[in-house]
Amino acid sequence: MKARELFAFDKPVAISAVLLSLVGLLFIYSASSYSAELEFGDAFRYVKTQAVALPLGVACMLALSRVAPEKLMKWSPAVYIAGLAMLAAVFIPGLGVESYGATRWLDLGIVTVQPSELAKFAMVMMLARIAAKRGADTFPRLLLLLGAGGAVCVLIMLEPNMSVTVCAAGAVFAVAFVAGARGRHLAVVLIPALAAAVCLVLAEPYRVRRLLAFLDPWQSPLDEGYQLIQSYYALGAGGLFGVGLFASRQKYLFLPFAESDFILSVIGEETGLFGVLALLVPFAVITVRGIRIARLARDRYSSYLAAGVTALIALQTLVNVGVVCGALPPTGLPLPFVSAGGTSLVANLAATGMLLSVSRGTEKPFLTLKELRGVPAAKVQGGRA
Repeated sequence: MKARELFAFDKPVAISAVLLSLVGLLFIYSASSYSAELEFGDAFRYVKTQAVALPLGVACMLALSRVAPEKLMKWSPAVYIAGLAMLAAVFIPGLGVESYGATRWLDLGIVTVQPSELAKFAMVMMLARIAAKRGADTFPRLLLLLGAGGAVCVLIMLEPNMSVTVCAAGAVFAVAFVAGARGRHLAVVLIPALAAAVCLVLAEPYRVRRLLAFLDPWQSPLDEGYQLIQSYYALGAGGLFGVGLFASRQKYLFLPFAESDFILSVIGEETGLFGVLALLVPFAVITVRGIRIARLARDRYSSYLAAGVTALIALQTLVNVGVVCGALPPTGLPLPFVSAGGTSLVANLAATGMLLSVSRGTEKPFLTLKELRGVPAAKVQGGRA
């Protein structure tokens, strides 16, 4: 196989994903070296795990970039069922691993994986298939689409993991919107969904405390508000240009989860506002070009798949940034490609591979997004409209 054929995909997206992953390795070491040395006696503990996941993720990205969207569509049901099975398996005693009151991981002996990171992209594959075959322009068809996404969201919520649930639900609505769902139909479903989300927050005292701490973290500076206050200190100390690489002070056990959920705080402290803005550029490239890939896709399944993958990565990035800077309530959600977590890194790189697969077949747009929303998809079997 010629190198030209191997890399005949959207290179800015691929370069951005790999660049973010490499930057993640650098700042995972900076954020975790002190705590890892104290806890495990190895300052490189988290970096080693990420370094093993990175080549595996890149290999998955390149392999999936060579798989035709038609095959991805064929595999979608099996991948979706596997994702549901993995989500359900976390509740099996001996397999599920509990940490901080949540059961989100599977202990496979050699490695621990987080099924929700894989299942949300499996969900997008299935949603794209359903939307391509049946569309979402009528209420029954929309309910079928939402049912497939809702099954994944419910299992993730039971872990519980509300932040990933919100991102997955956002991707479901994004695919439905692009697939032609009518605004009034979406409103009929969205309003009860928002009401249910409020009830879920009120049903758990710790979520209510987090919400109150988000509104005024200094009311509980040593409890629920502690993490957000420490993030403020980190970002404030960084100023415009930062305190210097590896010079963060908040990583010395002041900022919890500095290597994962709040790694952006350490990046902001060490590189400043301009460093954070520079880091967001590759995310913007992936998002903008992902939308372009979806719009130029040669068939509807490819378009919906690219839209769903792009929506997931963009939403998770926005939520993480919002949490770190205090615009959203604190919640456990990694920054894609950058935060420590082997499962998350492999899943995001593999999803990028699917996006690259779609980019190989881009051509003149078969429909604009506006036109696409108004065309029934019942007769489309993954091909052209």
